[in-house]
Amino acid sequence: MKVINTPIIYLVCFLSFSTTVLSQNKKIDSLKKELKIYTKKDTVRVKILNHLAYYHYRNNPSQSLAYAEQAGKLADEIKSIKGKARSFYMKGITHMEQGNFKTSIANYEKAIQLYTSIDDLKGLAGCNNALGVLHKYRGNLKLALEYYTKALEIDQKLGIEMNIPNYLYNMGNIYSDMGKHDEALVNFKKALKTFTGSNHQYGMLSCWNSMATVYGDLGNHPLAIECHNKSLEIAKKSNDPLAVFQSLNNIGNIYKQQELYDKALSFYNQALDIKQASQNIKSTNAIKTNMANIYIDKEEFTTAIPYFIEVISLSRKIKDNEQLAVGLNGLGFAYLGIKKYPEALANFKESNKITSTNQKQYDLVGSYVGMATTYYYMKKYKEALIHAEKGAQLSKKHNFLIHQRDSYKLLSKINNELKEHKKAYASQQQVKILNDSLFNRENIQKITEIEYEYKYKDELASAEKRELRLTQTVKTTTNNLEKSQRNLLLGVIAFLITTLLLGATIFFLKLRNEKSKTQNIIIEQKLLRSQMTPHFIFNSLSVLQGMILNKEEKKSVSYLSKFSKLLRIILENSRDKTVLLSQELIAIENYLALQNLENKTYKYTVFVEKTIDVSLFEIPPMLIQPFVENAIEHAFADQKENRIIDVHLSYTNKNLICTITDNGIGVDSQKENKKENKKSLSTTITSERLKILSKDFKMKSSVTVEDRKKYNEQGTLVTLIIPYKIKEVQ
Repeated sequence: MKVINTPIIYLVCFLSFSTTVLSQNKKIDSLKKELKIYTKKDTVRVKILNHLAYYHYRNNPSQSLAYAEQAGKLADEIKSIKGKARSFYMKGITHMEQGNFKTSIANYEKAIQLYTSIDDLKGLAGCNNALGVLHKYRGNLKLALEYYTKALEIDQKLGIEMNIPNYLYNMGNIYSDMGKHDEALVNFKKALKTFTGSNHQYGMLSCWNSMATVYGDLGNHPLAIECHNKSLEIAKKSNDPLAVFQSLNNIGNIYKQQELYDKALSFYNQALDIKQASQNIKSTNAIKTNMANIYIDKEEFTTAIPYFIEVISLSRKIKDNEQLAVGLNGLGFAYLGIKKYPEALANFKESNKITSTNQKQYDLVGSYVGMATTYYYMKKYKEALIHAEKGAQLSKKHNFLIHQRDSYKLLSKINNELKEHKKAYASQQQVKILNDSLFNRENIQKITEIEYEYKYKDELASAEKRELRLTQTVKTTTNNLEKSQRNLLLGVIAFLITTLLLGATIFFLKLRNEKSKTQNIIIEQKLLRSQMTPHFIFNSLSVLQGMILNKEEKKSVSYLSKFSKLLRIILENSRDKTVLLSQELIAIENYLALQNLENKTYKYTVFVEKTIDVSLFEIPPMLIQPFVENAIEHAFADQKENRIIDVHLSYTNKNLICTITDNGIGVDSQKENKKENKKSLSTTITSERLKILSKDFKMKSSVTVEDRKKYNEQGTLVTLIIPYKIKEVQ
């Protein structure tokens, strides 16, 4: 039996809108002195008390609550609504850090009520952000996003730019939990840039931790460890025990992912040795979950069970549904390992109920797979089939490859028991495909790690070699001072040889560059000839002649206008290395309109997403039109009606992507109808051209042609990744 491992729990810092300083201890000492000197009962003293509460809430929560209580009482005496609201806010974040969510929410609501009464939008933004953090802790991602959005809207209204990175960071964490890794990294990197510029220590620490979590989820362990080490460095400089605890735990998690269990346990134990961290139930709960999962990985199920029971008990106590679901799934698989099926099923069902409402998709899929596995071993095959199918469907939707593979493996076994051998065989084929995908992904991860290790080992070796050479040079200079003339002569000779070698290298590079330019010109000429074929020109003129003979004056004038405009645009574009995207699109639209003017036999669209400003993007000319022409000439061999051609441009991950789709016979059928030795001219020339353009533009570019039947659709899909430059706005 293969037990599906539960995901590793990563710890990250959450952010507040209050200003943090380089040395927290120095700030606390300064505030204490200020409190001792300033004895006047007014709003200044209330602020000092609230500031002291803030700087204690993470490492000394009891002292934080004491300062917040004093601030609240003094605010009541002097009738400071704002000071009282801030004291409730401080109580809220302190109780939240301890996992006392119900008490925390009550304090936030009181703060919101007071801030609303005095129309303090800044205070309301802080409370909404904090409630977003709280609901994220509890696993209610949808509600967390709602509160973050409210806070963001308020600060945008106020024009408070300094708070924007906080929202970017918090929303990045939501995207990370939803499995939207690209969106998460974009938000974290933007936030990190701002935090670094303002030297915001907690902000930088939190971003590094969160980015490491994403890289860990993607299997890029070297980058994950690098990010966590940067986080650990900041935590130690800031003298923040809880942040050090978090970084040690997270580094342990990366080693756990690589099945380096001794290293992982070493970092976990270092983290647990930090006494201040024991006051934070959520943090200690997370690390115990990770240690329990090591025993699950090692199939030491009886050792893992007490850990999971403790995690579940503490999660219920602080109402942490997110970690409760993880613990329940873990305990379910542990019971499954020792064949206690009723106990396993009960835990999976409870986890499923929680994760069905809190949007934590990975744990939800895990509970379905767990229930399906349990029902299978209990020989309740119909129930097992229902849950395995749900697991397969959800894991496919969210691209959880391991869950997806194990779901299909179960489906194969279950259908065999139900005598549905055809379905069982189909599921087994899916298992093979997914095993190949996982194998390839693991190989890519290993190659990445090897490259990373080689890079730094090579740099270290180079440094050692440089040091050795320097030592030898000093020794030689000291011992052979009298031979300086000979050394000078050798130096001159070496200089002359180096000069000759450099000259030869420059000549070779220049020659290669000229060859590349010549090759590029030849390909451009080939493309122009393939685009403006005599066949196309002859057909166009024949159509025009027919219109004139039929005395269709308006139609012929329109046709001639479009034809001449198209010729002019293509000839003008062919002279330039790059043209505006808007010009290229005009050429394509004119071409489609021209082809459609005679009989109106095609429906076509040219759609550009709003994120693209066509007046700013500059691209190589004549990349898109050949594929549009292919669709018109070859896609609809026997199809007289409902002919559709769609051109769509999008901008994703700094890639300019153009897709050309049709609903014709499909590229596979086209290949069967053509001679075996005949290749697509436009695809061949464009592929050759893109190889050169990739080097010129120093960015990725490619063309792929697919039959849409692989997506259960009809027709052909051409995907172009187009190299581009952004025109500078004057």
